[in-house]
Amino acid sequence: MIVGKHIIAELYGVAEELISHEGRVRDIVESVVEEAGLTKISSHYKQFEPYGVTGVVLIAESHISIHTWPEHGLVNLDIFTCGDTRKTDKAFELFLEKFRPESYRHYVLDRG
Repeated sequence: MIVGKHIIAELYGVAEELISHEGRVRDIVESVVEEAGLTKISSHYKQFEPYGVTGVVLIAESHISIHTWPEHGLVNLDIFTCGDTRKTDKAFELFLEKFRPESYRHYVLDRG
C-alpha cells in the first residue's frame, strides 16, 4: 500500500540572489505550497550568517523542507505528501521553475 510520495532533490547552479536570504526563500517556498494546492499549517525559517537559509513547512499532507548554500549555488529539497501524489510532482516542478537550477538530481520514493 502506497500512502504518499517523497521527493528528495539537490539543485545545482542556483543563482545566489535567489537563495541567500530568508525573505526571498520564504516567498518562493510559500508560493510553491500555495500554487501546488497544498494545505499549509505552519512554517519556520532560519537565516544563517552571512547567508544561507533553512526552512520547514508543515502541511496537512506532510512537509516540505529546504536548505540553501548560496556559496555553492546549492539547494537541498525534501517534499513529502500523502494522498494526491500529483501535488508532490507539481511542487517539484514549481521549485525547478522558480529556482532555475543549471542541473539537478532527485530521488522519488513511494512511501507506505
